[in-house]
Amino acid sequence: MTKARSRDHYSYSTYADPAMARTFEDRRFGGPIGELVAGTQARVLANMVGRIQGRSILDVGTGAGRAALFLARGGAQVTAVDASEAMLAVARRRAVEDGVKVRFLRGDAHALDFRDDEFDVVVCLRVLMHTPDWRRCLAELCRVAERLVIFDYPSATSAALLQSLARRAIQVAGGRTEAYRVFTDRRIRRALGRSGFRVRSIHRQFVMPMLLHRAIGSRRFTMFSEDLLARAGALRVFGSPVTVVAERCASS
Repeated sequence: MTKARSRDHYSYSTYADPAMARTFEDRRFGGPIGELVAGTQARVLANMVGRIQGRSILDVGTGAGRAALFLARGGAQVTAVDASEAMLAVARRRAVEDGVKVRFLRGDAHALDFRDDEFDVVVCLRVLMHTPDWRRCLAELCRVAERLVIFDYPSATSAALLQSLARRAIQVAGGRTEAYRVFTDRRIRRALGRSGFRVRSIHRQFVMPMLLHRAIGSRRFTMFSEDLLARAGALRVFGSPVTVVAERCASS
């Protein structure tokens, strides 16, 4: 896909809309389920990064800056990039309001303007599922990371597969939707291996569809039902999204 054609992809046009940028955080993290997702994301990210204080961290596809601000509050030296200037404007305003320092830059995940191994840790959340060329993006994340890459994806063995297929059907029919892709664990591991990285650990979030949890809107129901399914072993097979921390192989 050429650069010109890539810019027509929904992942660029949708998030370039200032109205989308202004409402992004509320739509994703609003309400009891959104708050639960945000809290889990922060906890998982902190566990995967390990020591945050003093680390140089790059957040790719930062959006409204949630992960970048969290890491900066923990004492990291954070650089955050996004292709959308509208999203960056929201992120910069939030950084000022929170009184934290983050270097926000406009950039494309397919071609990061940084040196090889420039950052201790590279973070990329809710991005690969939407990018025109996910393999190229993942290779770029690995290229600029000295040690760790943390990213997530919807699992092909989860309910996300059905939603993904439905959205692609809508797109083929001419409708406007974010027709994201899903991934198998094997596919991800193979792509990481080509860049000299290997999976160190993973975290799977929900068994039941996020849409269902949001529709019910009960934090208690979500926590009870998901704990029950996890105890039954379903989370290990059907859990999604999957958050991965990958480390550079010693021989790389």
